[in-house]
Amino acid sequence: MFGLGWPEIVALVVIALLVFGPEKLPQAAAQAGRTLRTLREMANNAKADLQTGLGPEFANFDPSDLNPKNFVRKHLTGDLEDEWNDVTAAAAGAGGAAYAGASSSDPAHELGYGEIPPYDSEAT
Repeated sequence: MFGLGWPEIVALVVIALLVFGPEKLPQAAAQAGRTLRTLREMANNAKADLQTGLGPEFANFDPSDLNPKNFVRKHLTGDLEDEWNDVTAAAAGAGGAAYAGASSSDPAHELGYGEIPPYDSEAT
């Protein structure tokens, strides 16, 4: 829940009690809940309007993909992993024994304890 632990939640409750007082705290909490519910409904309605306005060709569009971090992760790392899996599957299907097991030239190979990673003098 937003990275808050129990000590932070207790501190927020104590501060809320001091600011609002015990009489008005339930009213303030109810108002905050109504405001949050209204904002959530507005966001869901805006998302639905966007999807209907874009048409059927964007049926699987997710607005969170527009976040630069998600965009880069999806289009760079995800596609590379998919391409690598396709290449290794095709090579293994064609009798490529080099891809069947993990070798030191395999980029997906995880190093064991004490194993030295390969060194490329031209890459430095």
